[in-house]
Amino acid sequence: MAQPTNLYDTYDTKGIREDLVDVIYNISPEDTPILSAIPRAVATSTSHEWQTDALADPAANAVIEGDDATIDAMSATVRVKNFTQIQDKVIAVSGTQSSVDAAGRADEMAYQMAKKSKELKKDMEFAIVEENISVVGSATAAREIGSLSTWIKTNGDAGSTGALSTGFNASTGLTAAPTSGTDRDLTEAILKTVIKEVYSSGGDLDMLVVPPSVKQVISGFNANTTRFGPAESRTEFAAIDVYASDFGDLQVVPNRVMATSNGKECFLIQSDMLGAAYLRDFQVNDLAKTGDSEKKQLLVEWTLEVRNEAAHGIILDINQ
Repeated sequence: MAQPTNLYDTYDTKGIREDLVDVIYNISPEDTPILSAIPRAVATSTSHEWQTDALADPAANAVIEGDDATIDAMSATVRVKNFTQIQDKVIAVSGTQSSVDAAGRADEMAYQMAKKSKELKKDMEFAIVEENISVVGSATAAREIGSLSTWIKTNGDAGSTGALSTGFNASTGLTAAPTSGTDRDLTEAILKTVIKEVYSSGGDLDMLVVPPSVKQVISGFNANTTRFGPAESRTEFAAIDVYASDFGDLQVVPNRVMATSNGKECFLIQSDMLGAAYLRDFQVNDLAKTGDSEKKQLLVEWTLEVRNEAAHGIILDINQ
């Protein structure tokens, strides 16, 4: 088949209007599992402090009838701290861009602010899950949050030659990074060991936060013995979303942000024993006009409050 001679078609036409859908499709993930799950708190200083305590170990306790009361040994609380970190996103839009008819958004500044606010929350999640010790800061260096992995010292498991963090150092006022070891696959035996450690320390876990690939490993554990639903539903269950341990149920939560950090850790969390403490809540600041543009700063100042590190656990050096 061939076109008739002198047929006028779209290939000859000038001025065909563009076909641009008036919607912007953004597939980038915006979930922040840990930040969204933990309670909000208030900070009143750049050095945010709190106290931790623990009960004495159980022991034999029998008192002679009529005996004089003996005062038991008592211990002081432990005072710990983390520094607030300032995080921001700055947007600048030209006067011309604000005036043109842009597809997919009515107002360029409003669209960019909404986008950057989601990015800022992801940066906050990154600050929690990356391996970063606390930094006091100075006139030339930013204050930095001690991330979760630099606090947990009591309960956890590391690969060969690896070690958990030594936690908060009262002498320096800083946290310490864990020692990297040999990477290995996550096994159910490792997971069970750390869950038991946290339980023995007094923790009540409710979340297991893992990189996406490790979520798939957990879904392959032998504990997931029931794989099929009713025959008529034609459904095969290939995921473990709640891990029912001997010491309580844990929501198994994949965290995309952990795939962009070092991605070799799994966090076992009692969510109410963490907090996001805000010195300055999310705010928008109009920046000085220096030309034909509009500039705004989206800013937050906050810190991670690890209310008692023994309520949590960590598994280090995990392949993904």
